[in-house]
Amino acid sequence: MLRVGLTGGIGAGKSTVSKILTELGAVIVDADLIAREVVEPGTPGLAALAQAFGDGIIAPDGTLDRPALAALAFADDASRGTLNSILHPLIGHRTAEAIDAAPANSVLVQDIPLLVEAGMAPAFNMVVIVYVDAEERVRRLVESRGMPESDARARIAAQATDDQRRAVADVWLDNSGDPAALDAVVRELWANRIAPFEENLRTGTAVRVLPELSPADPQWPVQADRLINRLALLCGDRAMRIDHIGSTAVPGLDAKDVIDLQITVEHIGIADDLAADLATGGFPRLENIVADDPKPAYVGGETDPSVWAKRIHAGADPGRPVNIHIRVDGWPGQQFAVLFRDWLRADDDARAEYAALKVRAAEHASGIDDYDKAMDAYLAVKTPWFDAAFHRAWEWADKSGWTA
Repeated sequence: MLRVGLTGGIGAGKSTVSKILTELGAVIVDADLIAREVVEPGTPGLAALAQAFGDGIIAPDGTLDRPALAALAFADDASRGTLNSILHPLIGHRTAEAIDAAPANSVLVQDIPLLVEAGMAPAFNMVVIVYVDAEERVRRLVESRGMPESDARARIAAQATDDQRRAVADVWLDNSGDPAALDAVVRELWANRIAPFEENLRTGTAVRVLPELSPADPQWPVQADRLINRLALLCGDRAMRIDHIGSTAVPGLDAKDVIDLQITVEHIGIADDLAADLATGGFPRLENIVADDPKPAYVGGETDPSVWAKRIHAGADPGRPVNIHIRVDGWPGQQFAVLFRDWLRADDDARAEYAALKVRAAEHASGIDDYDKAMDAYLAVKTPWFDAAFHRAWEWADKSGWTA
């Protein structure tokens, strides 16, 4: 199933987004609802809270007095830690039950207020952040929920910052304006990204992008970091390292809007072992690519085709195309991928020369709608240059003392 993490600051409007997604067919697992269930009267959760914070948090009717608990639990980091140590295991167990009960091939949306704070973002195929600036959230909490302003500000201060949320956000939904505008944006997100992503994930379909250049985007490294964090969770200790490579890793270089990443493994068998986990995580394997083109020999180099073997996966998310190259540590393709990136970062002339080459290659492929034919035309211009660049990059490495 496609797993979407939904979060945002208190008062941002996550419940509004959840309601729209439910109408569109998503299965919602609401952490706030579960958090209320695990502290209902008679539950072990409520008893544990009373023991930790005192009987004053119990209302006369036996239910949890939430404002009283909030005043104590959000007073300092230690108290908040005590609250989390009680609630998180209970919420986690109930959440796992809800996930297991969801139908196969669902779009499962987990509404989790503290998703960012808990470091959970890499566990999801997509993270959606609902944003409203802090002052507007204070106003909404005071006017709509009757929350004292001091409590509203304390809760906001205890949560992640906007910058921390942006770092994990695949989708940033601004809910500052008219609710009707948000409705349209969420429905468009579903139609153009979430639903196609689910279908691609279910069918093992990779997103491929024609070789058309986009202006250099400073967000490419940020997006690469998010993908690397997901891959690190999927790979565990089977990955020796994961690097952002290719043109999107070179600041200021126009490129195809595709993030290239490299997973380095100890031997090629590990790459095959990773295939199922990567596919489940939203990165299906491209079965027709099993090696790089061997480059002409260089001093100490190797042209044996067997050591140019690799595996490649690509992303199923139509909103963030990605190529994932899996290569063996120390093999020439693995080394050159990192070297080429670093050479272009360091050598202005080489970077400018490569940028001009990419323009010519993209022009050569322009107007060809078939992906494979367009890539053949694009590579026909680039490949001869790379044979010489392979030597030039290693010469730079020898002179500069470069190490991977």
